[in-house]
Amino acid sequence: DEINRTPPKTQAALLEAMQEFAVTYGGTTYPLSRPFFVLATQNPIEQAGTYPLPEAQLDRFLLYIKIEYPREREEFDILATTTTSKKASVQPVMTTEEILAAQTLAREVMINNDLIDYVNRLVRATRPAETPVAYVKEWVRWGAGPRAGQAMILTAKARALLQGRFAVTLEDLQAMAAPVLRHRLLINFKGEAERITSEEVTRELLQKIPTPRSPLL
Repeated sequence: DEINRTPPKTQAALLEAMQEFAVTYGGTTYPLSRPFFVLATQNPIEQAGTYPLPEAQLDRFLLYIKIEYPREREEFDILATTTTSKKASVQPVMTTEEILAAQTLAREVMINNDLIDYVNRLVRATRPAETPVAYVKEWVRWGAGPRAGQAMILTAKARALLQGRFAVTLEDLQAMAAPVLRHRLLINFKGEAERITSEEVTRELLQKIPTPRSPLL
């Protein structure tokens, strides 16, 4: 919770867990069981007393998802279930083996080379030194690395699978572009002064980068 209030030393330990799937304590390394993943929250409004995450750690997170206020019915349920002594009954819906099998299956979802090339061009266009997009040159200080392309393809595969398809479409990739790039694009000082956001940069990229002629297999 509130990862940007975590001291740098603790952040470094988290980085090892996210990258190596292991934790080192007292000179001994302990492997983490699978499936293993990290969920972190941060308040985008409060900045006092926070420690900004370094770029290397941000890049380890697959997605950056913005959570808005709950819907009216959802908020009612929150109020109803958290203000009594009754504890909610939670039942497992998948076993560990089923989760691991689903992760393996998602990687088997097909994506053609034209779409891989599109992802490659899109990610490379986020980098100011080599982008053909003027908006990026003007407002972006640092673009996304190869992990962004990997994340976009893997999450697009998962999206396709959840929708009952075994092939990635252009729509899958474009739907995942914002949550994949949101924390990987660093806006320059001029852009911050003008309140330019990474979402605006991503929208511009999706409009300017040519799409494949045959977005389906």
